[in-house]
Formats: sequence, structure tokens, C-alpha cells
Amino acid sequence: MHETVTAPVSPPADADPPLPLQDARARRPWWRRNAGRMVQCALVLAVLAALPLYADELPDLGAVWSAVSHADPGWLTMVVLAVAGSMGAFARLQRRLLRVGGLRMPLRRAFAITYAGNALSTTLPAGPAVSVVYTFRQFRRGGASARLATAVILAGGVITTTAYSLVGLLALLADPHARGPALTALAVPLVLAVLLVPVLRRPGPRALVAAPLRRGYRFALAHPGIAPYAERLAGIRDVLRPTRRDWAALASLALLNWLFDILALLSAAHAVGIDVPPNGVALAYFAAQAAGSVLPLLPGGLGAIEGSMAASLVAFGATLSPAAAAVGVYRLVSYWAVVAVGWLAWATLHEHARLGARIRSSLTSAGNLLMDGMTAFAFVAPYGAVPLQPQAKHPNP
Repeated sequence: MHETVTAPVSPPADADPPLPLQDARARRPWWRRNAGRMVQCALVLAVLAALPLYADELPDLGAVWSAVSHADPGWLTMVVLAVAGSMGAFARLQRRLLRVGGLRMPLRRAFAITYAGNALSTTLPAGPAVSVVYTFRQFRRGGASARLATAVILAGGVITTTAYSLVGLLALLADPHARGPALTALAVPLVLAVLLVPVLRRPGPRALVAAPLRRGYRFALAHPGIAPYAERLAGIRDVLRPTRRDWAALASLALLNWLFDILALLSAAHAVGIDVPPNGVALAYFAAQAAGSVLPLLPGGLGAIEGSMAASLVAFGATLSPAAAAVGVYRLVSYWAVVAVGWLAWATLHEHARLGARIRSSLTSAGNLLMDGMTAFAFVAPYGAVPLQPQAKHPNP
């Protein structure tokens, strides 16, 4: 998955935001409504204006183009397949969670929601929050209850973030230079866990630790603004009850989501002739993700991710121009192509009322054909049978 890892955003309330709130937002001055876009544009212009100051440190464009034009077709194909596999893994993870909650969703629709949500998240101001609201509404339109849609979004975020942390930790442990600091950092929480587990088995200390949590939960239930979200969080266990087989599938899909994305970067490096070890590519990938999180106002981490990723590859032995070529190939597929597919999926799902019937029909046909193709590319493990419970249908919001 190609969204920058952030803290989970709470889904919206059971009903859609009331129209008066939307009207109030529309009545704001145009500069307040578009403040986020203006900041993004200013940052992009500032980066472009600063490029001449660092011309001597930038890669040679002729050498970059030469590396890209002579890239190996087989590895380039692998880049496309790996990116499709990464997106497909996340789509299947959310679909699996919906099925655990008793709702069947067609794979094509799950793919369309995933691509559209990613496009919103990586291109709009406050994109992650917009993406969460959009995904919530699409799940509701697909027949999910508000509690199920909330549970799937929150559980999916927790599972993928945990897998992200695990893959990053394994990449650190695989690198001989980073292994020592990583083990030192892990030693403290491991020692605390070893010391606390026997203590917490006793009723007294366990009650002492749980008391603040209970007080916080009671306070949340008493607060009129927080109570609906607290009740939904508490009800996740009632909505989603995965079996061991479900947990195995969910964990596998979450790991594949990140491993396929790292494989895409590794394939791009091999395509232009860079011989960097897999753990080096993984560390370059996570360094770029961290750089994108530090500068969240940049759409999709543009500039920060590319610069950090190329610098990391150079640190692991690549020369600058081939490193820039590898990053360019990777981002062309994993960001620009995925965003283009995502906005087409959004147009297909949204069916905007201002579009004419012929344009809507063309978008729907193109989007369905594209989703069928992306579904065929996503060769991750299929689902096993999941017992379904009756699920009430909800009208479209």
C-alpha cells in the first residue's frame, strides 16, 4: 500500500455529515477553503525554485534517461506486478474483514474502493481523513452497518501498521550495521515485558493497571462528543470475531501489502542495473516513508520520498544517476499510475451527477475493465470459506 503511514483517523458518525455543515463550509472565504491546497502549491514552488541552487548535486538527466531507456523489460514488468500485488493485498484484507463481519463484497468493488481511497489520501489536503470518510461511505453503500464499516477501517489500520512495524524491524535486524542499535532499542521493552507479565498475573497489580483505563472509558462514555466513537470502539469485538484461519489470512495479506511494495522498489533497482541487497532496499523504502511522514503537507510525499529514497540507495553503494532512475521508475508506477487508476475508480464509483450519461457510461466501462485487469494482476492468496451471518441492508447515504 502506498499511503504514508499515519495514526488511524476516526471514521465519521453513523449518518453522513448534515448538510448545514457542508453549507457552512461552502460559505467560508475561498482562501480558507483552499488553504491546504495553497500551502501544498507553495511548498512545490519553493522546491522548484531551490533546484538551481543544488544543480551540482542533482543527478545528470541524460544519464538518468539513458538508464531508464535501457532498463530490463522483465524487471519493469515485475515492478508493475508487485505494485498491483501490494494494492491487491490491501483490498483483499479489507474484503476479508467485511466477510468476517458477515458482508460479501465483490472483489472488483473492493479494488475500486482501495484505489480510489488511495488517490484521495495521497493527492488531497488532509487526504488521509478524506480517504477514511470516503471509504466509510463506500462500505455503507455496499451494505455494511456503521459499526461494521468502522470496525473494518480501524482493524485494517491496526493490522497493516503492525505489519509495517514488523517488516521494518526485520529489515533493521537483517542489516549488520543497524542490528546492534535495533537490538539495544528492543532490549528495554523486552525486559519490561518479562518483568511485568508475572506481576500482572496477580489480581491486585492487574486491577491497579486497569483502573485508569476503566476511568478513561467511563469518561468517554459520559462525554456527549466522544461517547458515539467510544461505543463503536468497544463494539468492535462484537462485530468482528476472526477465527485462527482469518487471523492467518489477515496477517499474510498485511505482510504482502508491504513486501510487494518493497519488491517493486527492488525490481526497479535491478531494472536499471543497481545491485543493492534486499535489506538495503527495504531500509531505503522505510527511510523514504519516514521522510514522507515528516512532511505530510506535500501531496504523496513528493520530493521528500524521492530524495530520501535515492540518497539511501546511494548510501548502500549505488551511483546517483542510476539510483534516481530506479526511484523514478518505482514512483512512476507506484504513485502516478496508481493515482491515475484511483481517480478513474473514484469517477466510476462516484457517478457524479454533473457528468452526462454518455461520459458516465464510458467511465464506468473503462473503470470496470481496469478493475478487472488489476484484479487479475493481484495474484495474492484467495479467500477460504467464511461463515456468513445475516446482514441487514442499509439504504445509500
